[in-house]
Amino acid sequence: MIGYKNDIENCLAILNSGGLILYPTDTVWGIGCDPENKNAVARIYRLKNRNEAKSMIILVADESDILHYTQQNPLKIYDYIKGINRPTTVIYQHAIHLAENLINKDGSIGIRIVKDSFCRDLIKAFGKPIVSTSSNVSGYPAPGVFSDIDILIKNGVDYIVEHRQEEQVPGIPSTVIKMNEDGSYEILRP
Repeated sequence: MIGYKNDIENCLAILNSGGLILYPTDTVWGIGCDPENKNAVARIYRLKNRNEAKSMIILVADESDILHYTQQNPLKIYDYIKGINRPTTVIYQHAIHLAENLINKDGSIGIRIVKDSFCRDLIKAFGKPIVSTSSNVSGYPAPGVFSDIDILIKNGVDYIVEHRQEEQVPGIPSTVIKMNEDGSYEILRP
């Protein structure tokens, strides 16, 4: 538990200083930063060699957190999400309170409520969401386990979480759902 607590404290120091972390999520290992810090978000795009037109997502700890980052009423989707066991990212319209380079050109943002205890504890301690994007260089598959992460990614972040590095069960990307203006939704990635 000491390592877990140290990881949280070290991540907080890096996130608060505008740095990047490499951390385990409820899906795959992710690269994260403060979602309100435009420079940190830009660093992730550069590190991944990713086109800024391709959005990243934010991870939140609770349903109520979503209301602070979108003006779209998300209530209709809550029951649907609760019925799914697999982690689910929902794309909401009218994103607010985030770095402008994190918000998609159409004004949307992907948000996932995490079920992983490390992520929840980190997000709650940070007091706001954390950016998440898979820990791969753009164009390459997302690594399923820590040992598969490219050295360029590992060398490009400011802190690497030690928790869960030894796991060998590959992570699986989340289901992705787009919530439409009328409250209906469409599944983009099952």
